[in-house]
Amino acid sequence: MTAPQPFDPGSAGVPPAEPERAGGPRSQGLMLCDDLIFFSRVAATAKAAGLAVKQVRSVPALLDAVKQSPPGGVILDLHLDGLDVPALLAGLRSACPAMPRTVAFGSHVEAETLRAARHAGVDLVLPRSQFVAELEGSLSEWLRADVEQ
Repeated sequence: MTAPQPFDPGSAGVPPAEPERAGGPRSQGLMLCDDLIFFSRVAATAKAAGLAVKQVRSVPALLDAVKQSPPGGVILDLHLDGLDVPALLAGLRSACPAMPRTVAFGSHVEAETLRAARHAGVDLVLPRSQFVAELEGSLSEWLRADVEQ
């Protein structure tokens, strides 16, 4: 019988990222999002596609995670309070040997936020409704490091 693991409230209900396959393309992604229900939808879509995505709920947690295992892609919820997208992208550039693909989504009524994320250098910025509509067909592309940007 194995000893019980200590409870970590930051990861409750969050599926762990699957280990990277030796010699294969990186298929892990990270999602900066504090909405567990929405993250669960993305994680289930990733799992069905043979990918893994891990939720992080803060920029420091994201930067720690990319230092441990550089992801193929990073998904950003632009609705996160206090998110400084240019600073986050600069942190990713310095933390990763190769800049991961970045995809961001936000409310369609916050057009300036979407525009600012594009201007800051996010690879793909979508209104949340479009992100959801394209999720199943595009998640593999968004998370794989071996796909040309």
